[in-house]
Amino acid sequence: MANIRIMELTQESRGDALEALLGRSPSGYSEYEETVRGIIDDIRARGDEALFALEEKFDKCVLTPETIRVSDAEIEEAYRALSPEFVEVMRRAAANIRAYHEKQVTQSWITTQPDGTILGQKVTPIETSGCYVPGGRAVYPSSVLMNVIPAKVAGVERIVIATPPNAEGRAAAGTIVAADIAGADEIYKAGGAQAIAAMAYGTQSIPRVDKITGPGNIFVALAKKACFGVTGIDSVAGPSEILVIADETADPRYVAADLLSQAEHDPMASAILLTTDRKLAEDVAGEIDRFIGLLPRTDIICQSIDHYGYIFVGRTMDDLIDAANVIASEHLEIITKDAFEVMTKIKNAGAIFLGSYSSEPLGDYYAGPNHILPTNGTARFFSPLGVDAFVKKSSIISYSREALERVHKDIELFAENEGLYAHANSIRVRFEDK
Repeated sequence: MANIRIMELTQESRGDALEALLGRSPSGYSEYEETVRGIIDDIRARGDEALFALEEKFDKCVLTPETIRVSDAEIEEAYRALSPEFVEVMRRAAANIRAYHEKQVTQSWITTQPDGTILGQKVTPIETSGCYVPGGRAVYPSSVLMNVIPAKVAGVERIVIATPPNAEGRAAAGTIVAADIAGADEIYKAGGAQAIAAMAYGTQSIPRVDKITGPGNIFVALAKKACFGVTGIDSVAGPSEILVIADETADPRYVAADLLSQAEHDPMASAILLTTDRKLAEDVAGEIDRFIGLLPRTDIICQSIDHYGYIFVGRTMDDLIDAANVIASEHLEIITKDAFEVMTKIKNAGAIFLGSYSSEPLGDYYAGPNHILPTNGTARFFSPLGVDAFVKKSSIISYSREALERVHKDIELFAENEGLYAHANSIRVRFEDK
């Protein structure tokens, strides 16, 4: 049976919990960095030869240049392996995700002044994006939709997926079908750090990409971190998190179910309740025990709750809001009588779910907003994955002689005060006749 702690919300208890949560960051696993760096260096040096050897070592799969890419026949076979009902659910979810992300599209713009000043911004999609999709025990078609569709909406020309194969050299049917529905161009059978390195540097079979997105284990996360700068990445993601703010109006059964929805992801996932009501806290703890007796993945849930499960009882709603902003959770549910008012005071959260019928899995699968979210407190400065992640913005500057003449002495003075006299000279030479 899991043991979720009920504690008074104080500066000390909040700080202790935050320290434990931040300790789960992939950046804290330096002992694996040398292994990951060796894999990356091997891929850079030997390309496909290294990739196939590493796949045989880690995924127990023998691949060749002819079999590494998922074929049209394999795509058709994947559709046959899934129920038609599930395929249609994926199509409906994809439509919701596409509609939401289409609202994020930004356009290039230009402004002009009578003196000939032209300023603007040019928005350009990246050319090739790479999406990593976990395999093995964790197969998430929903993550395929969440990674590929924003890239497609942004206008990315070539979208590549890498996903681990099984020992027979097959990728998961759900991953393949989701990729096809979302509009991915190529699917490759490659997993782990070697897949990240292959997409970052390119091999004879897998193209080099401009940005890599998608979740993965610690080796994937560290490989993304190591390859950042050679390629773009979405983030170095940590374990899943949920934080619920609830008052006496909340149903304890709903709250307990929602906390466990994230605890089942990973032994290091966190599940936290902030409440002003001691009775609710005790009732939620009781419901958690009852659910654990009914749900599968009990070992994972119990480890998560034992190590990273907390119920904090605070004096006021403002105390809860302050704690939520400090923790900056990936997922934040607000189940209170004035949920929208509470939401206006939230500064740091990846995704915010309002009300008793907006359970976190609604966002994971179906509503439309992206479920690839900042973790480990990074919601203080990161945003969910979206269309902006797949575009570049270039500044546009054009001055006429008249416009530059009006300000050239200002620019020269600024440059000279920084000791950059060639900068000043490049402006001054245009007005030597004055």
